[in-house]
Amino acid sequence: MFRFFENLVDPYGPYDEKDAPPTRLLPFMLDYAQPFKRIFVYAAIMSVVVASIEIGLIWAMGWVVDILAGDPTEVWEAYGGWLIALAVFILLVRPALQALDVLLLNNTILPNFGTLIRWRAHKHVLRQSVGWFENDFAGRIANRIMQTPPAAGEAVFQVFDAITFSLAYVIGALVLLGQADPRLAIPMIGWLFLYGALVVWTVKRVGPASQAASDARSEVTGRVVDSYTNIHSVKMFAHSDTELTYAKDAIENTRKTFQYEMRLFTIMDVVLVTLNGLLIVAVVGWAFWLWMQGQASVGIVAAATALTLRLNAMTGWIMWALTSFFRQLGVVAEGMETIAQPITLVDQPDAKPLNLTKGNIEIQSLTHHYGRDTGGLNAINLTINPGEKVGLIGRSGAGKSTLVKLLLRFYDAEAGRILIDGQDISHVTQDSLRLAIGMVQQDSSLLHRSVRDNILYGRPNATEAEMIAAAKQAQAHDFILNLQDPQGRTGYDAQVGERGVKLSGGQRQRVTLARVILKNAPILLLDEATSALDSEVEAAIQDTLYGMMEGKTVIAIAHRLSTIAHMDRILVMDEGRIVEQGSHDALLAKGGLYAGFWARQSGGFLDPDTKAAE
Repeated sequence: MFRFFENLVDPYGPYDEKDAPPTRLLPFMLDYAQPFKRIFVYAAIMSVVVASIEIGLIWAMGWVVDILAGDPTEVWEAYGGWLIALAVFILLVRPALQALDVLLLNNTILPNFGTLIRWRAHKHVLRQSVGWFENDFAGRIANRIMQTPPAAGEAVFQVFDAITFSLAYVIGALVLLGQADPRLAIPMIGWLFLYGALVVWTVKRVGPASQAASDARSEVTGRVVDSYTNIHSVKMFAHSDTELTYAKDAIENTRKTFQYEMRLFTIMDVVLVTLNGLLIVAVVGWAFWLWMQGQASVGIVAAATALTLRLNAMTGWIMWALTSFFRQLGVVAEGMETIAQPITLVDQPDAKPLNLTKGNIEIQSLTHHYGRDTGGLNAINLTINPGEKVGLIGRSGAGKSTLVKLLLRFYDAEAGRILIDGQDISHVTQDSLRLAIGMVQQDSSLLHRSVRDNILYGRPNATEAEMIAAAKQAQAHDFILNLQDPQGRTGYDAQVGERGVKLSGGQRQRVTLARVILKNAPILLLDEATSALDSEVEAAIQDTLYGMMEGKTVIAIAHRLSTIAHMDRILVMDEGRIVEQGSHDALLAKGGLYAGFWARQSGGFLDPDTKAAE
């Protein structure tokens, strides 16, 4: 039975992905709710049914009080069948209807609605560009992905568990009192007006207060995760106190926003108790006065008393449900600041997979400044022939990394274009472009998974033998066999820790190399690929790198000039332009910027502060 209700909606089912999701709260929620439309109708119906049954039971108890005034034998003869039917309804029918109501809420809506939002939100965020991630805390992004789905699920739950139920209950109560004596409905209508005013006052303040509190919590998460992610720097510079102060500011802001939120609830509770006292005295007192005048039966007084006491118990729950509803909507609104951001770097509608035949790269008037006036690239023109090995050097900020990021289409160029085998990379699918490029970065961070998972990231369908062969080629196999993590997993099954922190820099780099070797892409980008290796391992890896380059189009960024001296061509960049190019010997003979770098390098490294040769 549980499985039937749990599977009424598939949270992972197909849907139309939107590059620009709705940015207003109601359309945003309705967009995610599309698979649940039929379920929501059933839940609303069942909520009304359950509320009607509760009102009906109060009416029935008043009826029972009235019939008890007669002789017991005569009462049983006249009403015995009805009393038995009422008992059967209470024991069998009511639990079955209640079960159907809670199964829809607890087993169909709550688990699946939040899962659907988390799955789709995560999928949407993964489609964002690298630049988008560089502009925010990873911790804050993750926090919003995690807290928005349960908040949205709780808001939907409150709609059917409390709001729909309470509306049906109040309407039923008015009908019940009106049927007993229309005058009994008057004090209840007055109370409803005051109660509604309190609800409006509360929710107008709770929503913004909740969003502010949610924003503050996300800020704390972002700052704390930032400290933990960079714990080596924190410890190395002995800045624990600085990080505590940095976190304390956000934590204190969270405390203040939460204090304001709680003040609203305190005011609400005190006013609500006063209003409920007014309701009890007005309705029960009036019913009692009508009974004294002989205009109401004892059953009417009993029903009015039961009804008001039930409403007294419910009003706090209803108010809390309403404020929870708007508080959760505030959390959703805060999460939308991340989840509903449009995808700005998208495939063209007619984009086709890259058809890479030779590996020719042509760069035409390429310009990119990240929306600023300085930095980046200035009208670069460059052709790299198929199979050509090109070294790329320059001071920090010369534009080397920008060129690589644009080639991978991590950003769309502000002007100019890049062609691969005659195809504009902005007109092919991003996945096909990146599948054709192997990249070894200076920052060789790994996924917090096993060594096997990290190497197979290069080509998930590779065999075990192919994976091990790639590790051996990267000089990684031997040290991998000696790995053991705290859980006792060894070798290729050992976990490497967050960003590969359990491995040394050289070990991480070799695992990264193995991953790229296994990928075997026809275009190879090397960004300080041997920077983390010691001299002995680097010497062994050099042969591996040259083997990787064979038959590929290669762009290698290096500060250690000796690593690119044997390239077919060396490009020297400065202030976003290519200022020199040629072979190592030709550039030395020219006596320009490259020759100055070569003369001034210390230990084979480029001095980033080196000035151009006079």
